[in-house]
Formats: sequence, C-alpha cells, structure tokens
Amino acid sequence: MAQDGLSELALTRVGASPDALRDEDALALTARSERFALFELIAQPVWVFDIDARRVHWANATALTLWSATSLQELCARDMSLDMSESVARRLAQYQSDFTDHDVVFNDQWTLYPGGVPLSLYVRFSGLGLSDGRMAMLCQARPTTSETPESLRSVEALMHTPVMITLYDLRGVPIYRNPASRASAHTLGQTLQERIVDAATFARMIEALAVDHLTTFTLEVHTNEGERWHDLSARHCRDAVTGEDAWLVSEADVSALKRTEAKANFLATHDELTGLPNRAHVIQRFTGAMEEIRRAGSEAALIFIDLDNFKDVNDTLGHAAGDELLKQVAERLRKATRSNDLVARLGGDEFLLLVSSQDIASEVDRVRERIARTISQPTVLRGTEVRVTPSLGVSLSPRDGEDLETLLRKADLAMYAAKARGRNDMAFYDEMMGDAVTARTMLEGDLRRAFDRDEFEVHYQPLFHTKECRIVAVEALVRWRHPERGLLLPDAFIPLCESTGMILLLGRIVFERAVQQQVAWARLGHPLKVHVNLSPRQFSEVDLVANMKQAIDAAGCDPKHIGIEITESILLGKSERSESVLRAIAAMNISIALDDFGTGYSNLAYLQRFPIDTLKIDKTFIQGESDQKPLADLIVALCRTLRMEVVAEGVETQAQLDWVIACGIERYQGFFSAKPMLPEGVQALLLR
Repeated sequence: MAQDGLSELALTRVGASPDALRDEDALALTARSERFALFELIAQPVWVFDIDARRVHWANATALTLWSATSLQELCARDMSLDMSESVARRLAQYQSDFTDHDVVFNDQWTLYPGGVPLSLYVRFSGLGLSDGRMAMLCQARPTTSETPESLRSVEALMHTPVMITLYDLRGVPIYRNPASRASAHTLGQTLQERIVDAATFARMIEALAVDHLTTFTLEVHTNEGERWHDLSARHCRDAVTGEDAWLVSEADVSALKRTEAKANFLATHDELTGLPNRAHVIQRFTGAMEEIRRAGSEAALIFIDLDNFKDVNDTLGHAAGDELLKQVAERLRKATRSNDLVARLGGDEFLLLVSSQDIASEVDRVRERIARTISQPTVLRGTEVRVTPSLGVSLSPRDGEDLETLLRKADLAMYAAKARGRNDMAFYDEMMGDAVTARTMLEGDLRRAFDRDEFEVHYQPLFHTKECRIVAVEALVRWRHPERGLLLPDAFIPLCESTGMILLLGRIVFERAVQQQVAWARLGHPLKVHVNLSPRQFSEVDLVANMKQAIDAAGCDPKHIGIEITESILLGKSERSESVLRAIAAMNISIALDDFGTGYSNLAYLQRFPIDTLKIDKTFIQGESDQKPLADLIVALCRTLRMEVVAEGVETQAQLDWVIACGIERYQGFFSAKPMLPEGVQALLLR
C-alpha cells in the first residue's frame, strides 16, 4: 500500500513521461493491474479516474485503445487538468461528494477528446476507494448509437450551462439534474417542494401547472449557498425513459438583480443619509396607515420637526459635521418613538412623525417631551460640543384634515409659528396661521422685487470717543424702504433673507455702498472708519474675500478704514476655513470686531487664535443691573491685557455713559448720542 501511494505521488508530476518513471512506479502500476484484473475481463472500456490528481489511475486494455494510449504508463502520466474546463471540474467534485455521501451511480453522456479527437460515450460513473482512502471514480463506457451533431451539442450545452435543469416526477422527486442543478441542490434528493422556500408560492405554482401546463415565478429557493432568488420556469412534460408525466424545471439565479432592485426600491423610499423613510415613502404609506388608525377608532397627529439654528452648524463646522448631526438626530428620533409610529426625514433638517392614539392630545404631549429631551442633548462634532433644539408643528386628523397634503401644509405652518414664538417650542395648527404664511409669501415676493427696484438703504450709526466727544467710526446698517409699509428695520426682513439665500446679494450691496460712502466722506475731509456686519451665511460664501477686495479696489478705498463685525457663531469649532478667511481679510488691513461678546460662548481661545482686534460689549451688560457690571469690568481688563480695542454697545442714558467712561472704555455707540441715520445726517453731525 505504501508503494502504491508513492507511485500516485510520482504520477502527479506535470509533464511526467513513461521513461521517467522509477522502478517503484512501474511496480505500483503492476500492483494496480493485479488489483483491477477482473475489469480486464470486461469487453467495454473501463478505467479508474483519480479526481483529486486529475489523472487516470488505471485502465483496462479496451480503455487504452479508446484513449489512444501507447501504454498504461503513458496514459497515467497524462495531466487531464491542462484542458479541463471549470464546469467539468465542478461536476467531478460534485460526483466525488455524492459518491462519498450517498454511494450513488451516475449515467451521463460525455464527450472525451483522446488525441484531440471528440468521442461521444455513454459513461457509467460510480465511486471507488483508493488504497490511501481517497475517493476515485470507476468509469464504464459504451459508445453512443448514431447521435446527430445537434444531439451531441445539446448534451454539451446541458453539461456546461449555468442554467439549472431538473426533471421531477409528479411527486416532486428529482429524476434527473444537470450539473448546475446538482451543484445548487441542498441535498441529492431535494424535492421540488423542499426547494421552494414559501409553501404558498409552491401551491400556486402547482395550480398554475395543472391549468396551463407552463408557468414562471421569481421566488426564493433553498440552495447549497443558502436562500437565493431564482427565475423558475416549469412545464408539464413526459419522462423520455419511462413515458410517465413529469415536470421539467429550469432555474436562473437572479439574486444579484433582486439585491440591486431591493436597494433601488429602498433608496427610492428612504433617505440615503439617515436611512429613515423619505417623502415618497410617506406618500405611499400614508393612506393605508390612516385607514388602520380609523379602524382602530383612534385619532392621528402629523408632527413636523425642524432643528433650530441647524444652518449655523453647516456654516461654521461644515456640511460633513451637519450630516453627522442629522444622522444622530435620526437615531434619537427612532429611540424616542414607538415601533408603530412613522418617522421620516423630508429633507434638510426637517423630520416628520405620524402618531396615533385614542387620546391624541396627551400622546402628542408625551412625544414632545421625549423628542425635546433626546434631541437637546449635546453632540460633539469635530471636537466641538453642539446643542440643537427642535421646533414642532402639529396638525390633527380628522380635525385639521384627512389627506396628507392638507395635514402636512398645516403642520408646517404650525412649526413656523413655534419658531416665531422663540424656537424650541411646539404649536398646534389654527386658522390664523394661514394668514401669517400668506403674509410671509407676499413679503418674500416684495423682497425679491426690492432688489430690482433698489429699495434698500444703508444707514449709519456713529461710534463716539468718550473723552474727545467726536465721531470716530460708523456702523453700516441696512434698511428697506418698502413702497407701502414704509421704512422696515432688519428684524422684519433679514431672517427671510437668510432662509432664502438673498442675504448673499444683500450683503454684497451693503458692503459696496459702505465702501463707497467711506471714500465720499474721506474726500470731504472726514476719513471715518466704516464697520460692516457679516452673517454666518455670508461668511460661508466661497468668493467672499475676492468680492470684498473687488469692491474696495473699485471704490479706491483705503482698507484700513474698513472693518467687519462678526458674531461668535461664525467661529464655532476648529474650522480651518474660518481661520483662513479671517486671516485673508486681516491681510488686506481690514479690522475685525467680535460683536455681542459675552452673550454667546465667550470662548477666550477665539481671541488668541483668530485675528480679532476689537470686542464689542453687548448692550445687556451696559443696560443691565449692577450685578452684571463686574463681568463687563473683566472683559475690559481682558481687552487691555490683549491690547484690543473695546466698544460699548447700547448706551441709552447719561448714567450708562458715565459708567462706560468710569470703566475706561474709550468708544461707545447708542441711542443716547445718535441713532442710525442716512449719510446726510452723519455729515451734519460731523460739521457740528
């Protein structure tokens, strides 16, 4: 046995020839011939094939002739893997497995190529153990009768096709499987009923076969690789051997297509960023969901959720941070709602809930509490702790309507009412809200026309020197001269400009006019410094610095007489863009003031990291009670230490001015000395 095993290893050498065989190899072949001597009595070709080595292990004399071999040694030395197709290799591996597990016999029509000449045979394959314990294959061949070329080619096609072909009897027991079908079958005897995952689908298929004798389904089947999706075609036929009724079933694997289709369907009805259902999903599901709610005798609430100040996160920390925040909010909404509640993302920072209850008002209150608590928890984005709050608008069904469009529109109106009440609030829809939206829509239309009609004015509020009692600078403030409503202050239209993006154009207009006005005053002998406010939305504009430089150059302005004022929200986080933009502005000799200092984050690190040269103390400290004054004193001391200028805002009384002077603050502005005015008013003050 050891000698036989050694010879098998020798025969697996690629390119071995009979002359190269050692004496031990010849002895091994002799031993094999003795072992299989009885097969020499069979007139038909018989050979033993080593499936693992891809070589003939032994052959009788008739088989040597069939293989056009000069000797047994020469035949055993041939490496059959050199021209073996992948499908044949898989088929042989399946044979080997079935021989081991089931002790079965296969009868197939094969085409061999001895000497490169095709030879069609009927071959009986059975398992045969080798002396080393491995499973080989005993092959007994007989020639085919006068097969036509078409018949031979169809057999080859059946052997190599990836389409799974199975012939079942009417009990669903397999009679024949082609190689692809056998490779896919979970077990050798897997019945048709066992193959189909869903019993109801199997029953429908059998019913269809009974009526039409032909049917096609796309269904899940049990395979060697687990559950897969197949296109299955079945037709009624007869077994060509027995003449009995049978089913011929062909299957093609379409799992990849189904996965692609499922993904496409998911993406069509779900938000790609958060994985929540999207607007299309809500539209599809809404009618059915409302019918279920009505059958249960419940009421429904559509809750529109908008994140307060989300735009500031995008503008200051970037859209990647904003996306991360949206994903976290989506996950928190999932956890804060019940499994039967519909949670969706409509787009941007807008989310939607559909909840139901027999006591809908109480349920909405509970939902509000859970949502407010979970969403308001701090979130760390790029090293910065951020808090956002939700504004909620609620419409009730059937009170406010029953169709989605009506309920969604009214919930949206209620949400805007919640924001108008100070944000982080919830409002139920009432009829008065429709009037407010109509007014907002009209205002937006008027606002767009205002640009064409040049209805914006820039007013200037002077900044005074406390000791010298003179104007040292002015702050440019925009006003809208509405043709019907008169002069409108920024609070009436700037939020709408921000939400619609019109702030970018308005910001450029204000900056250009402020620069031109500075040049005009300088030519009259009054080189005042002009401060211009920049909003976070403007600050995120790609061409901000280039536009500022273009305006300054076009006016012939000395940039040292121009300053910008920003709020702390622009500096949130560690945005490299924020720092680079501010340094580019400072490089043009434009000063940078931090407005409303003390009311926001008051991060002292900003004062060292960014090129800020002026702090404006918010009016709440100037106008506040005496217990707030020490903090203002601290800010003044800080400015002196950092050699920064300090400006007091909102001085409205002599007492407040006296306190500002006592603190050593050299610059102030407020209604006590001058309100914002047109350039002519500033000119008159300068002349006085």
